[in-house]
Amino acid sequence: MTALATPSTTAAGVPAPAGVRPGAFGNATHLVCRACGEKSSLGPFYACLECFGPLEVGYDFPTITREQLEAGPKSIWRYAPLLPVPADIASFRSTDPGYTRLLDAANLAADLGLRKLWVKDDSGNPTHSFKDRVVAVALSAARELGLHVLACPSTGNLANAVAAAAARAGIKSVVFVPENLEQQKIIASAVYDTTLIAVQGSYDDVNKLASEIAAEEEGWAFVNVNVRPYYSEGSKTLAYEIAEQLGWRIPDQLVIPVASGSQLTKIDKGFTELVTLGLVEDKPWKIYGAQATGCSPIAQAYRADLDFVPPVKPDTIAKSLAIGNPADGPYVLDVIRRTGGLIADVDDETVVANILRLARTEGVFAETAGGVTVGVTAKLIEDGVLDPDAETVVINSGDGLKTLDAVSSRVGPKTTIPPRYDAFTDFWKELDR
Repeated sequence: MTALATPSTTAAGVPAPAGVRPGAFGNATHLVCRACGEKSSLGPFYACLECFGPLEVGYDFPTITREQLEAGPKSIWRYAPLLPVPADIASFRSTDPGYTRLLDAANLAADLGLRKLWVKDDSGNPTHSFKDRVVAVALSAARELGLHVLACPSTGNLANAVAAAAARAGIKSVVFVPENLEQQKIIASAVYDTTLIAVQGSYDDVNKLASEIAAEEEGWAFVNVNVRPYYSEGSKTLAYEIAEQLGWRIPDQLVIPVASGSQLTKIDKGFTELVTLGLVEDKPWKIYGAQATGCSPIAQAYRADLDFVPPVKPDTIAKSLAIGNPADGPYVLDVIRRTGGLIADVDDETVVANILRLARTEGVFAETAGGVTVGVTAKLIEDGVLDPDAETVVINSGDGLKTLDAVSSRVGPKTTIPPRYDAFTDFWKELDR
């Protein structure tokens, strides 16, 4: 039974957060350790004081109806009652991400040998990746907690989203990226006048530095460090949107790109919440993870039947997935094993081929993470793992304009001709043969 809240205690029986307005976190009531289950107050915390396990947000949901959600704005804020944000969140300045298209991918389905396939295309977000979702929720937490600098370590997409969100909100931002990041992503962050700092080493080196800074600097909200429990909840909106766009039902199987693993685990959490609240019919679903072979620590751990994830050194063109020490790795393993899925990987050549495949069949230009996801989907079909008759959803998490170098050597003009009609007809006849 839920404990009754008092002025100094939340419905979860933990002290109310100090110094924040009532309703600052909506229906969220506490943080809970994912390892030991210990509950604590809402605040800028990310590690359990009892066991140092990672924290996530817990809720005391009221009755929520489909009609209530459908009446909301066409952004992630339509799901505000399910997120750690205030009821008036839509009145604040943010990039208002979400409600991206769920594409009926009949051409790609036929090419792969699937009966029914959907592409959840998050390249349509404001900075062209799913990271706008998580940053919007993190920004709300930062504002409610009185933090004044929005920051992150990033493999690129997150830096873009943080810089844009901070510019929109009118606050300072600082983003840290590996020095070898794709130039397109560097420009797409720096253009917002953020303080962009390139760090020697891999993303894991960048992340370690960010964690040290977060522990020392007052008033900084590192979205994927000290406000990570709130940030990661933004990925649940992918599950909410997919279910709503399918007519309030859950697909049979999903293939999801994996970097830290947070997106995959939160999509599963989102579906679970919808079932618990009676918003969708309870049914089984299978979740499959997709990694690039050059950075596949969770796939390797899965094949070795481990319940922990040994870190690796990334070496792949899929830089947005190049996290060698993924924070949510063990929880990804839990989800895929519980749902009956698995996690697989494909090499860089396959990544490029499947970026081109998705573009050719559906007119969707994905970044390298999308090539990983489609490539793993094809591999799982070929291996007899995916059910070809089951309704399938794949996630395209970002826009191909962010990773042009991956395909630049594979596409271009079919020919170069002088400006004469006969030159064109000669070429066309040759092409038609």
